[in-house]
Amino acid sequence: MTRFECDYTEGAHPLILEALACTNAEQTPGYGTDEYCEAARSKIKAACAAPAADVHFLVGGTQTNLTVISAALRPYQGVVSAVSGHINGHETGAVEACGYKVLPLPSADGTITAEQVAALCEAHRNDASREHSVQPAMVYVSFPTENGTLYSKAALERLSAVCRENDLLLFADGARLGYGLASPVNDVTLADLARLCDVFYVGGTKVGALFGEAVVITNSALKKDFRYLIKQKGGMLAKGRLLGIQFDVLFTEKLYFSIAERAVSLALRVRRAFAEKGVPFLYDSYTNQQFPILTAAQIEALGKDYAFSIWKPLENGGTAVRFCTSWATTEDAVNRLIADIAKL
Repeated sequence: MTRFECDYTEGAHPLILEALACTNAEQTPGYGTDEYCEAARSKIKAACAAPAADVHFLVGGTQTNLTVISAALRPYQGVVSAVSGHINGHETGAVEACGYKVLPLPSADGTITAEQVAALCEAHRNDASREHSVQPAMVYVSFPTENGTLYSKAALERLSAVCRENDLLLFADGARLGYGLASPVNDVTLADLARLCDVFYVGGTKVGALFGEAVVITNSALKKDFRYLIKQKGGMLAKGRLLGIQFDVLFTEKLYFSIAERAVSLALRVRRAFAEKGVPFLYDSYTNQQFPILTAAQIEALGKDYAFSIWKPLENGGTAVRFCTSWATTEDAVNRLIADIAKL
């Protein structure tokens, strides 16, 4: 069985494993205060063209999301998200368990617009009893979205401007950031994210690391005491150097970007194979996630040799599924899959 259901089925890039093994017996300070974390911070800040940013390493995406949101919001405030946003549907209510309501907006493809956010803020301001409802104070977006779609630089610029006009913070979830940046239709850079967002993170768990995410904070108001919250929310690793080493490797010689670009290239080959068979797609994704709409017979045929996610049954009788490549997906696996798609 060859697995295409997600991008975290494998361990870590061999260069990361080599670095971890080579440094295994070293003694370093804990909790991210070691030289490897410092080196990784410097490389990430340089890649973001944000020398004044703070960079923190956390163990996983859920801990990162709830820690960042907790740092940003007062008890009566909420975070705006697409209804399909990860914090709204896939984290077991982690944000709301911390006392902060998620304010979902409708979305056809996983993105939300500046106009939606502006309308939400205006409605709240015009509510004569607004103190009886949760105050929107942060906007959460994913890059790429849960559906493999992307925000253009222009869309992010409009969203950032609306956030600043309405005194909202903008937070970008970058769990799959590498795959978004590597998309051939993407025009957003790390420097753009640092310029337009108050905080975002560089995902490692799904892009070559064993585990870990790197939070980049550009808004000074969020920097103070952030480490207290990392510890409180369970995101701080005692052996912090294990995170620093991984991101140091990923940001050496642009490894993070090259492995993501390869994964996207393989995913687009799978996309072309389905398209050539006349298979439609649920979302127009040009990242490592592809969402073909298959018949029951097609799902049964491919399911004999490949694991993939059942995404959404559709009214027309078809079912949208997800095929996901990763930094570790092999050419051979994709070649076999393409050959079997051709037989459908």
